[in-house]
Amino acid sequence: MAEMIEPAMDTIREAPLGQLLRYVTGNRILQYPEEKPDFELPAAYNVLLNTTSSEKRPAVSRGVTALSNGDSADTTQSSISGDEPSDLEKIETEAAVVEGDKLSLKKTKSRLDTVPYTEDRLEIEAELAIERTQTTPIAPTKTADGKILVDWYTTDDPANPQNWSNGKRLSVSILICTYTFVVYTGSAIYTASIEGVIEKWGVSPAEASLPLSLYVLAYGIGPLLWAPLSEIPIIGRSPVYAATMAIFTILSLPTAMVDNFAGLLVLRFLQGFFGSPCLAIGAATMQDIYSLLYLPYALVAWVSAAYCGPALGPLLSGFAVTAKGWRWSLWEILWMAGPIFLLMFLLLPETSSPNILLRRAARLRKLTGDLRLESQSEIDQKKLSPSAIVVDAIVKPIEITIKDPAILFVNVYTAIIYGIYYSFFEAFPVVYPPMYGFSLGMVGVVFTCILVACLIGIAIYCAYLNWILIPDIKKNGLRAQESRLVPALFACFGPTIGLFVFAWTANPSIHWIAPTIGIVIYAASVFIVMQCIFVYVPLSYPQYAASLFAGNDFLRSAFACGSIMFGRPLFLNLGVGKGVSVLGGLSVIGIIGMFALYATGAKLRARSKFAECWGFKLWVFGKE
Repeated sequence: MAEMIEPAMDTIREAPLGQLLRYVTGNRILQYPEEKPDFELPAAYNVLLNTTSSEKRPAVSRGVTALSNGDSADTTQSSISGDEPSDLEKIETEAAVVEGDKLSLKKTKSRLDTVPYTEDRLEIEAELAIERTQTTPIAPTKTADGKILVDWYTTDDPANPQNWSNGKRLSVSILICTYTFVVYTGSAIYTASIEGVIEKWGVSPAEASLPLSLYVLAYGIGPLLWAPLSEIPIIGRSPVYAATMAIFTILSLPTAMVDNFAGLLVLRFLQGFFGSPCLAIGAATMQDIYSLLYLPYALVAWVSAAYCGPALGPLLSGFAVTAKGWRWSLWEILWMAGPIFLLMFLLLPETSSPNILLRRAARLRKLTGDLRLESQSEIDQKKLSPSAIVVDAIVKPIEITIKDPAILFVNVYTAIIYGIYYSFFEAFPVVYPPMYGFSLGMVGVVFTCILVACLIGIAIYCAYLNWILIPDIKKNGLRAQESRLVPALFACFGPTIGLFVFAWTANPSIHWIAPTIGIVIYAASVFIVMQCIFVYVPLSYPQYAASLFAGNDFLRSAFACGSIMFGRPLFLNLGVGKGVSVLGGLSVIGIIGMFALYATGAKLRARSKFAECWGFKLWVFGKE
């Protein structure tokens, strides 16, 4: 029983509610191991803390060290004389000797010592997966200036998110995916209310679409703030999730009750802005708890939640708005957001390792009174400045987009296909009700074809991962990044084909299933293309991955915002056939660009200073 209770209490302690209770009670409840009377500081820390900085001590390499009382100094490397530490001393971990007892220490290289999405990260995670099957103490590192870096105590330290049980990882993943689904559903759930808003305030159809387009624009702007904020070690991810979701939930109440159109616009924009952390840091949370090898499976689930949310919104609100009035769709957002916020507040633990280790270092300093104990993230945090954060969040994505053709293509193409996706919310009302006599609720049912398409895309992409990609990585390591684009080389034809099928079969004389099949083809192929692109980008530019994703989120959302506004005039003025054909013609960019990127991506990266600075030239061309 205790084995079940302890992990549950750990989760509650790390969740926002647990942290709040600890703050209110002065840390007297839900205590960490370091705060309990029976806590014993690991022997390696005791040795380093009890050794004065003026003493000369033998240093050993970072490998496994086994020392016993009476071992000669010959078993270690000789000390290097002089008052100043040598370069060797700066990078080596010092041996520890414990009276009368053998101490086995291992200095493992942390995931945090590597750049995400790289070969180094993959290799380290493979080593750690083996090491965490047994309890091996991890020796802390002592820096050249005397700081003792606080790390995980053992290779299977339960505080490390990478060591969490599969059940805990699954619960966190489900919570993040559900949260993402609710926020994304909140965008298109409003579409059923457009006619009611027109009647209520006498606005035009274009103006009545603004609450949808502003919501989409806002959750593209939000990541520019929330993504870098969640990377600051002292803040972490959980507080950002909890605070913004609380505001999102609170805003949902006045949004459903607002009695003027301007107020509705403002509140919908704020809803999107404070709901955007799911888009900004959802993928980062998955990366915190899953290894690089199996991260794609978690991202498939997360992207599916974001992809299906807008599609199911009209279904959730269509029949209800018809029966209860246009405000009903806005009330539904509150009813979905409230329970999810409570679950996040109660059960969503911190997943950021830099934040977890920073707080552990603070507890150890309080316990020992020794200020030399710091986490690496604390040291890095001291170098952060607001200007650097702004540069990374806003300036760097723009610079890379302008100077790097590969990123320029990725941003333009994803913006186009995402914008076309949102244009469906304007296309369906001018196709299915007038041509096929569908009611508002039945139009919502038609949107479930995107759910079907998503399931098809998941099946195809996961089959590729399970039977082709992951076995190949296990055998050969990470290949050149362009290998991740192979599924997209086939799928990139789908958007164009699907759009032309929809465009020229949307006719009263042709059964409604025909244009719907076109949408399925489009949506399934777009899902696969997006998965490939979103893996390609961080593998190619790992050091700028967070900035590039935030910039891509903004560009996609900005174009989707525009497509909502120009969609209806486009379809009404040109007709559905010609209007959708224009969008189909734009999607041809993806076919040309995808094959060009696959053929020339390595050369483009070799010329790019953004890939160059991390040595990717050598890796791309076979490590010559």
